[in-house]
Amino acid sequence: MIQNKYDFILLYDVINGNPNGDPDAGNAPRTDPETGIGFVTDVCMKRKVRNYVDLVKDGEPGFNILIKNDQPLNDKFKAAYVAEHLPIDKTKKGTNPPVEQKAMKYMCRNYYDVRMFGAVMSTGKNSCGIVRGPVQFSFSESVSPIFVNEVSITRQAKTDEERQAKGDTEMGNKSIVPYGLYRMNGHISAALANKVTDLSEEDVDLLWTALLNMFEEDRSAARGEMNVRGLYIFKHDGVLGNARFAELADKVKVKLKDDVVAPRQFEDYKVTVDENMPNGVTLIEK
Repeated sequence: MIQNKYDFILLYDVINGNPNGDPDAGNAPRTDPETGIGFVTDVCMKRKVRNYVDLVKDGEPGFNILIKNDQPLNDKFKAAYVAEHLPIDKTKKGTNPPVEQKAMKYMCRNYYDVRMFGAVMSTGKNSCGIVRGPVQFSFSESVSPIFVNEVSITRQAKTDEERQAKGDTEMGNKSIVPYGLYRMNGHISAALANKVTDLSEEDVDLLWTALLNMFEEDRSAARGEMNVRGLYIFKHDGVLGNARFAELADKVKVKLKDDVVAPRQFEDYKVTVDENMPNGVTLIEK
């Protein structure tokens, strides 16, 4: 169990890359068409946390990852029933709440991402219920409007004999953001964690580590250079919290410097942190 509610702000940037492609726009970086502000979905960021935990824990008991491309989810739900010696439902006539609750507890104990982010596990014949995650991320938004640049690229290697015979260089393109500084808000509900998923302090510490290091093991040609620029954690003294997040969010202000027109580096911004916290809230900077 955890004894403290947490709110946090993550700052990260991208240089000459695509932080999160939009499949409805030819995989171009996601932007608000009205404001030009770039954004990254919460699902994308949770994926990076999952990948990092999966890498560093490497199957360690209690730190498996449910949402990944390895085997069908329904097979994992059935495995929970087998492990807990629960009756296998072959007909799907309806849920059995006591049985479902035991299966849900098993999933929370064994899968880190279920404890953190929750999961819908009511598919298939062996329902493990629906878990509301105590850890939630907002969409990340760029501090300034982003410029999406379409870069043409060429390919010398051909995929088949017909293309090889033509001899022409094949053309392609990729979408990049020359520079973007993004801000993501996050929250950990201790009340929900203790009531549902039994989140531990070790789990919370691992989340901070994952947020700080997830880009280091997520390099790709498409994403360019991505780096964390700051993690600001607001630790509340109690389970229910001591201040509204809107008040805490105003403590971290990010502003484009007056003499900069087109930002291309983190130093083009000024980050101001007001360390005067409300009673019962401690600021931790990482």
